[in-house]
This record gives sequence, structure tokens and C-alpha cells, in this order.
Amino acid sequence: MASTSAPDLILHRGLFTTLDRGKPAATAVAIRDGRFLRVGSDHEVMPLAGSHTRAIDLRGRRALPGLCDNHTHIIRGGLNFNMELRWDGVRSLADAMGMLKRQVAVTPPPQWVRVVGGFTEQQFSEKRLPTLDELNAAAPDTPVFILHLYDRALLNGAALRAVGYTRDTPEPPGGQIVRDGLGNPTGLLLAKPNAAILYATLARGPKLPPEYQINSTRHFMRELNRLGITSTIDAGGGFQSYPEDYEVIRKLADAGQLTVRIAYNLFTQKPKQEKDDFLRWTADSKYKQGDDYFRHNGAGEMLVFSAADFEDFRQPRPDMGAEMEGELEQVVRVLAENRWPWRMHATYDETISRALDVFERVDQDIPLDGLHWFFDHAETISEASMDRIAALGGGVAVQHRMAYQGEYFVERYGPGAAEATPPVARMLAKGIPVSAGTDATRVASYNPWVSLAWLITGRTVSGLQIHPQRNCLDRETALRMWTEKVAWFSDERGEKGVIREGTLADLVVADRDFFSCAESEIADTTSLLTIVGGKVVYAAAEFGRWDDAPLPPPMPDWSPVRRFGGYAAWGDREGATMQAALRRSACACSQRCQVHGHDHLAASASRIPASDLRSFWGALGCACWAV
Repeated sequence: MASTSAPDLILHRGLFTTLDRGKPAATAVAIRDGRFLRVGSDHEVMPLAGSHTRAIDLRGRRALPGLCDNHTHIIRGGLNFNMELRWDGVRSLADAMGMLKRQVAVTPPPQWVRVVGGFTEQQFSEKRLPTLDELNAAAPDTPVFILHLYDRALLNGAALRAVGYTRDTPEPPGGQIVRDGLGNPTGLLLAKPNAAILYATLARGPKLPPEYQINSTRHFMRELNRLGITSTIDAGGGFQSYPEDYEVIRKLADAGQLTVRIAYNLFTQKPKQEKDDFLRWTADSKYKQGDDYFRHNGAGEMLVFSAADFEDFRQPRPDMGAEMEGELEQVVRVLAENRWPWRMHATYDETISRALDVFERVDQDIPLDGLHWFFDHAETISEASMDRIAALGGGVAVQHRMAYQGEYFVERYGPGAAEATPPVARMLAKGIPVSAGTDATRVASYNPWVSLAWLITGRTVSGLQIHPQRNCLDRETALRMWTEKVAWFSDERGEKGVIREGTLADLVVADRDFFSCAESEIADTTSLLTIVGGKVVYAAAEFGRWDDAPLPPPMPDWSPVRRFGGYAAWGDREGATMQAALRRSACACSQRCQVHGHDHLAASASRIPASDLRSFWGALGCACWAV
């Protein structure tokens, strides 16, 4: 084939699940200019190769369309990823506390050690959180902040001093600062059920400088690529102001350094001023502005604060105030008039039904037909609300929050109520657009395979069976919820989510066969090869040689990502590639230290009892000071 029309990349000898109903399976694909050029057999695809075509032999591995998270907070998460110690996937409190103690030892003042959600105490074999005494013993001087879901935060004494909470600090609205008998804060903060006290406290901590935020965002995308994620829909977030907090991701997009596609929604930040926010944004921004990697996706998930029903299942369901409908209608009319779709956070049917009253009223004046609006979460949605959503042409984006909070829901409402929370199978049967995501990084982990395991098995991360088989999905349907079906929510149907000629060339080759591995193994899946737009963005094991664009080391040098990596502390496991990769990427010098080899960064970050670095290290035979 002529070099001008030859593919850039061919993957062959694979087992491709395409999710294309016209051609559900293939053994090879050819990619050119970021899209699938040919999907078929090795016999059909291999002759297309030109002199500059790269060919990767998949050796019989299963390949799937790239995974797309329908609701995550990747922009906010990326700004902070390098500062966070992740307990996602850690199986015991003892191991988690061991990680925390090791991180305390290398975290310099005034920095904090922060564990910001993504886990539940139910995942620990001990079935509990650390006590405040345990935190203070582990970190007497270094501030420690631990966010558990969106129900509570634990602060040690040093963190209380850092944020300035004293006996004179007033109680926050919708939250509680737990106090001792003398009125002094103990370090426990509770959402009741408003989580504002939790993320407002977290926002008081130090922030990374912009150059480190860029590095942090790249490492977070890399972690998502390691798990097979190729696209996300960003749901905005509290304390994530537009456009200021979007500058880092925009710079990466402009530089062509995004390895995850991002469609972003705009989240209002000002209670009682929401309409003003959206009037300004609809005047300055156009729906879908951007490109295949970074584009605007409308409004939400917060439309008005008076409609925010926080999902703390340890607390009674909150009732929205009487002002909700009026404030919501003002915003929805602005959005409908400007043909902006929206997403709306709604946990409970009581909120959903009232919001639908508003949407139906607006629809009478400004037809919503063709707007891809949807509810997020919808754990307790009713049959009637499902029918009303279908009639209005809306959708429902579900996340695996029940995998992390199922025990608390059962404790409050009973196992019967949890059986269809949310009623995924029923919504699909009604033909409503439904897709899946995580709501990472705080109320649940960013790991998509945990979500897929929950959809298929109906079990929480601790193993509690909350959903009967009738509300569980077969593996293909669950996979479509993470691929093909997500495209509706960013109005990209026909562009991605399937492996088909002409669609965006995003795919993942996992370390196990999703369709034949045991159900108990699904949540532990990782990627061996992740491709976005025809480019290898992650490769490991037998495909490691194709990973030719390693990142610079996580910054700052005390970042927990340097030691632990991410989900389940994968970087700290015996034989893990994290430390070797750091040594390779951190040093390009020709001088090998007799003590540390080329791991000069580890040496320079070590705490040593000496003021004269040159003479101290030189006495030990270490030459890292000279690098």
C-alpha cells in the first residue's frame, strides 16, 4: 500500500470485542490519523501495512473499546493527585496506616498528608476507620486529613491547628465539628448531610504550584490509562472555578498532552447566584466548543444549590427547600434557550420528581427534544420518574456509589430497598439512555473495573450482596454501559465507544479476559496496553517496549505517587515497575553513585543528620550531591 494511505498502527493476532453489532468480533485492526481504518481478520488487515506502519502482536489477548467514565472529577482530581495518599483498594487498615506512617516520614512542613476519599472502611478487614488517637500517634507534628466518602473527615491535632479550628469556631450549616466535654474540636467532622464542612476544610490545605499541577494531572491521566480509561465526562465540582481552575488542563490540551479525552460540564459555585453564572457562561462559551480531546459538554452537575441532595446514607434523606423549583426553573430556562444540555445531581426520587416538574414546565415553552440532559446517580428513582424521563427524552448516569455505601444504605433503609438501588436493569428495559461511571475521586474510587464488577455481581467492595440477579447485568451489557452507551451523554454517538471503521481509535488490552475470568477477578483488572487516538498512552509487561513516552517523575519529590502509585498501592508492590520507571525517567546522567546507582532523587529526598551534604554523603561513598 502507498505510504500516504498506509495505516500508522496495526494490532493483530488479538481477540477484539468490537461492540459493533454488524461486526462483533475481529482479530486485527488498522489505525490511521487517530481513527480505525480497517477492522477484520489478520488476512484482511496485515496487507495494508506500509514501510512506516508499526505492528503490535497481541498474542491472543482480548481487546476492548476504551472505557469512558460518565461522571468523574478528573480536572479537580488531576490538580491534586500528586498530593494525595490513595487508600483505594487497600484491603486492611493496618496496611493503610503503614502507608500513612511512611508518607508522614517524608512529607515536609507545612505540607499535609491527605487521604481524600475513594475508599470505605467496609473494604478493610478490620471494618473500621483509624481512631483519632491512632492518627495523632502516627503523626504528632504533620497535619493529616482523611476524607471518608462524603460523610466525615478525620483531622489529627496538627491538622486542627493548621486550619485554626478551636472551641470558638462556630458550627457549620448542615455539618458538625465534634467536640469534647470542654468544647474543643476532637478532629472529627461530620456531614449532616451537607458535605460543605468537609471540602471547605480540605480547601484550606496547601496547593501545588502550577508547574506541579501540570505534572500531577499528567500522572492522574496515566493512572486512568493504566486502568483502561480513554475518555471521561467531567462533572465539575465544588471549589473548582471556571475558567481559573481549567487553565492547567487547557494548557495540556493545547500542548497535545492529554491522554484521556475530556468532555467537561460547568458547575455553579455561588449559591443564590447560579443564574448569573450560567448567563455569563452561555454568553462566553458555546456547547461542544473544543475538539475530540477537550470539549465543552454543557452545565452541571450542580445547577442550583437548593436542589443538592447530598448522598450521605448514614443521615436521613434531606428535604429540599421550597425555593428549589423557582431557582431551578430560572437556570433551566437559560440553558434550554441556549441549547445547552445539563446534568443534575439527584440521589433521591423526591428530588428527581420535583425537578421533573420544572423540566416539564420548561418543555411546554422551550421544547427539550434533542437536548441530551440527564440525572446523575438516581439511586432511589421511581417507576413513575423513569417514565417521565423517557417521555422528555432525558437520560440517567449511574455510578458505583452503592459499592462503597451499600452497607450504610441497608442499615438505614433495609435490604429490600437496596435491591434496586439504582434500578439499572429496569431503566435499560424501558429504553432510557443509561450509562456508568465512578463519581471519583472522593465518594468512590476511579477504578472502572470495580464499577463493572458491581454492575455484574451486585456486590459491594466488601462482598455484601445487595442486588439480586434480576438487577445485575451480563458482561456485555455492563461493558456497553462503560463504552457505547456513554457516548449519548456527550453527544458523540458514532464517534466512540465501539471498534468500528471510522470511529476514534481508543482501545484497551487488559491483563485478563473480561469475558472468561472469574467474577471475583474482574475488579482487579488492569491494562497491558491502552491506546487513545491511535497512540500508545500506556503499555506494560509484554507490551512494555511500546511505551515510548514515559512521564517525568511525580512532583514534588515527596509525592505519595512516587512510592505508592495509585489504586491498591500498586507502585509499592514487590516487583512493581514504579520505582524502576522513576529511576529511569528521573536520571539521564552518566554518573552512577556507588550507593544509590542512578536513584539520585531518592538520595536527595532522604533526611540526613548533617549540615554539610558534600562531606557527609562523600564519606559514605555517595556522589549524588555532585549530580
